[in-house]
Amino acid sequence: MKFPSDKSIQPAPVWNGRPAGVAGLVDGAFHAYNAARLREACRVYNERMLERDVTIGMSLTGALTPAGLGMSCIIPMIRLGMVDWIVSTGANLYHDAHFAIGHRLYQASPFLDDVELRRKGIIRIYDVVFDYQVLLDTDAFFREVMRAPEFQAEMGTAEFHWRLGRWVAERERALTGRAGVKSVLAAAWQTAVPVYTSSPGDSSIGMNVAALELFGSRLRLNPSRDVNETAAIVLEAKRGGGRSGVLIWGGGSPKNFVLQTEPQIQEVLGIEEKGHDFFLQFTDARPDTGGLSGATPSEAVSWGKVDPDKLPDTVVCYTDSTIAMPLLVAYACEKHGARIKRSGFIRRPRRLYDRLPDLLDRLREAAGRAARRDARKEARRKGAKAPRR
Repeated sequence: MKFPSDKSIQPAPVWNGRPAGVAGLVDGAFHAYNAARLREACRVYNERMLERDVTIGMSLTGALTPAGLGMSCIIPMIRLGMVDWIVSTGANLYHDAHFAIGHRLYQASPFLDDVELRRKGIIRIYDVVFDYQVLLDTDAFFREVMRAPEFQAEMGTAEFHWRLGRWVAERERALTGRAGVKSVLAAAWQTAVPVYTSSPGDSSIGMNVAALELFGSRLRLNPSRDVNETAAIVLEAKRGGGRSGVLIWGGGSPKNFVLQTEPQIQEVLGIEEKGHDFFLQFTDARPDTGGLSGATPSEAVSWGKVDPDKLPDTVVCYTDSTIAMPLLVAYACEKHGARIKRSGFIRRPRRLYDRLPDLLDRLREAAGRAARRDARKEARRKGAKAPRR
């Protein structure tokens, strides 16, 4: 064959007498450049990652929930079993709560006069605006909740968000009669999907935790617990005969936190492993400026983050998450529509939060075996170098 592929570009018209649907549009018209990368990502996610034996970790960076993507995409992903554990910026979880406690955010122009907005008490996130009172009310809600006795202890952010999720769900149900429809945290609590924040102090939720500490709160967030729990989730996925995949929206700290699970297992704990099996990222950053945060899948191989044998199952699509996420989710829902109609799921939720204590025990046992193995190797090495008498 003369060419590296026999797939010629001969698309049908996007309008051929009837709507193509999202899946038809992506498969039929996305043939080159980042449109083709998006099609590849949709296919890898739909045909490979959503198989039952793949444990999927998802990272969320950027102002996604203020743009409504929590309600339109992330909550359906949680409920349909399309994601098993999440690492998010605290800001996404904070702004997610606005909707659940009865507030609204509004569409606007990105070219408004910010001095005038400040005078009127209006907050702007690019082309999303809302009243300053929304922040004050959300702060007050979180402080009220975090004063409860159940929060007066040290905990990881998965436990912290699980407890917050229950309170958010109760508030949402009281206001609307339903829960987990407007709030990612509430939906994650209902389905026992662990939600982590890699930098818990870097958000308004963390700021309110700090404010309460000034007045005697005993709530402490332990990032070491998060590091070990996420590593335990990935190790269990691989040692249980399955595979591990990462779905990355943006970059930053959440991306690295999802990916560092493999170096934690291999480099730090000394457990033999090969890396994640799937890697999908949607980003507008570039590797040559240092802004891609963890860089490309091939570079991640050098860290042990990605299994080198699985590079064909890695895709980086250079586009805005707010464009790609609705397309990816809608594509999967169309492809699996019959299964959703039959069972209510694409995959039944794993409820990993309920299993975290057992997963930590297994990680501890595996790390102990690795330490004893390394100690024996070191003893043999030293014995071989000992001078003869």
